[in-house]
Amino acid sequence: MTQITDQRTVRAEAGTGTGTEPGTGTGTEPGTRSGSGTGTGTGAPARTRDAFFDNAKYLAIVLVAVGHSWEPLRDDSRAVSALYIVVYSFHMPAFIVISGYFSRSFDLRPGQVRRLITGIAVPYVVFEIAYSLFHRWTDDDPDMEITLLDPWYLTWFLVALFIWRLTAPIWRLVRWPFPLAVAIAVLAVVSPDIGDDLDLQRVLQFLPFFVLGLLLRPEHFRLVRRREVRLAAVPVLAAAVVFAYWAVTRMNMAWFFHRDSAQELGAPWWAGVLMTLALLCCSLVLTVCFLAWVPGRRTWFTPLGAGTLCGYLLHGFLAQSASTWDWYGAGPVREPAGAVLVSVLAAAAVTLLCTPPVRRVFRFALEPEMAWAFRKDRG
Repeated sequence: MTQITDQRTVRAEAGTGTGTEPGTGTGTEPGTRSGSGTGTGTGAPARTRDAFFDNAKYLAIVLVAVGHSWEPLRDDSRAVSALYIVVYSFHMPAFIVISGYFSRSFDLRPGQVRRLITGIAVPYVVFEIAYSLFHRWTDDDPDMEITLLDPWYLTWFLVALFIWRLTAPIWRLVRWPFPLAVAIAVLAVVSPDIGDDLDLQRVLQFLPFFVLGLLLRPEHFRLVRRREVRLAAVPVLAAAVVFAYWAVTRMNMAWFFHRDSAQELGAPWWAGVLMTLALLCCSLVLTVCFLAWVPGRRTWFTPLGAGTLCGYLLHGFLAQSASTWDWYGAGPVREPAGAVLVSVLAAAAVTLLCTPPVRRVFRFALEPEMAWAFRKDRG
């Protein structure tokens, strides 16, 4: 298995990532409303959050954090590497599909643009600078350049979501949006000259999942959650793990990061086309399997779905600290029981970071009001 340890991988391997569904507003299903619950019959109806999507976001961010906790263990365990591949196949596609679904009504209205700036652009600037300063400190590299054009670690997803959402009105106009998005992804993977600015390879290679989310309707998610789909998901996931166990020593894991062109990975262009299409199909199937088992009812972790952006961006500091200061060492943590313990600790840590008290502390960076920066709506 090819080891991916260079600094550029650290920038892009966010699984990223990730993250979460930042900047999507309330997380309610568009068009779903409920009464205020006061019984008075007065006042405007309030939006109600859909427990299914909050549950999906929370479970996905847990997988992101657990996946990052497995990174230092991959060389010691083929089983961990196999699980790592499976998780990386669908955790970001699942986030992106949901993000696209909640972008269906985005049409560049002033209020939407303001939320795009305060909910995505501002957190990107804040955390890009914060991660760069953190890297300067942990790696004793005071001369490291701070730039907003080269997303570092987890922040690539914020750049991607900002760009995708701005293009949402275009995808509603074209006749065949999903095939067009797939064609763009394929062209990207065979275009090494795209470069690293704004992590455009990732933006373009993950684009089909966002466009697919734009095309989905509530009935599609109801279909995925049917009993027969859940039952079918079990053997499919098991087969994916078995295949990943076989493939882990036979393929370059960098394909799953969607960060590089085929040529940069040392493969011919036609291999990039085939791998992009194959991974797209695998990711969609595994995303369906994941969503099939997401509970639709309200659970203890449902409220945490509103804080996944916070958990996504903050847990990266823990992941980077573990790598920089070698928290894993060479002891029992690298044994099977140790891998389980690391997974539990990672899940617990990101759960804590999604809680309301932590969100309140970091609201200045993640949910700033910034009324002073915008003109008041007219009329």
